[in-house]
Amino acid sequence: MTKPSITGPVIGAVVIGRNEGQRLINCLASIQGAVERLVYVDSGSTDGSVEAAHRAGAQVVQLDTSAPFTAARARNAGFAMLTADLPPPDYVQFVDGDCTLEPGWLTHAAQALDASPDIGIITGWRAETAPGASIYNEMCDYEWHRPPGDIDACGGDMMVRRDLFTRLGGFNPQVIAAEDDELCLRVRAAGFRVHRLPLTMTRHDAAMHSFAQWWQRAIRAGHGFAQVGDLHSGHFVKERRRVWLFGAALPFLAVVGVILSWPLLLAVLAIYALSYGRTVQGQRAFGLPLSKAMRHSVLLFLSKFPNLIGAMRYHRRKWRGRDMEIIEYK
Repeated sequence: MTKPSITGPVIGAVVIGRNEGQRLINCLASIQGAVERLVYVDSGSTDGSVEAAHRAGAQVVQLDTSAPFTAARARNAGFAMLTADLPPPDYVQFVDGDCTLEPGWLTHAAQALDASPDIGIITGWRAETAPGASIYNEMCDYEWHRPPGDIDACGGDMMVRRDLFTRLGGFNPQVIAAEDDELCLRVRAAGFRVHRLPLTMTRHDAAMHSFAQWWQRAIRAGHGFAQVGDLHSGHFVKERRRVWLFGAALPFLAVVGVILSWPLLLAVLAIYALSYGRTVQGQRAFGLPLSKAMRHSVLLFLSKFPNLIGAMRYHRRKWRGRDMEIIEYK
């Protein structure tokens, strides 16, 4: 891999993946020559990803299969490899293997960190490569595009300060979903900002084409709400309340209403209808046309049920003292 000449901060990149196939090849190609060092961390792929990474000139870490795979564990392993050689990078860009890095992003991100020492994590926008392929991809594309500026948390594609990441101990490897939120919370607690630039950072291929994939992704989100909320009680408060209200409490009252009181059932249905209407209004406020807002809102309404499954799965695992295992949707 051709390395850039060092005229500013040293930047390294960590890519994580599992059976990403051509997506990984595209990801590594988008980073080649743009960073001083590139590390790929593989979580048990069987599709030739390791060989493809070697051909791309990346250093490769293959995670031990004796412990559960998590994105947090993979990123930490990549960071350890990346910083083992001297000089260590000043900034580290994390990229998921189903994403490609946008040209010029690294320069803009590094300049922002150089200019503002109180920014600990810098991120940008993800964009879906094929938002029109399914409503699920379309929702992801909309989900990624949020207002720029200081934010509470961001996704796993991010650039971090190497010294800060080291000081905080990296990602929590026990967190299997929303591990990026959890790190951001600790970064902010340490007195640093998490900032989003109004620039496209990566292009993502969600490759979600079925309801079953979307359902699994929503289960994973619910697990993240519960686990990160358990670690940081002030985070995901609204999300957790919605899950238990709309996914558990109201369905229970609806069943009671069917058996004992029709007015109670009608009241529950009215609450659901009101919530759906407010969700449509919220989607419209972010610029979605009415037809898309209505479609998205149906899935957002339904998501509380797989979210509840994910939350209950987390609490059951915690109660039984079991390892948190990754939840995959593709």
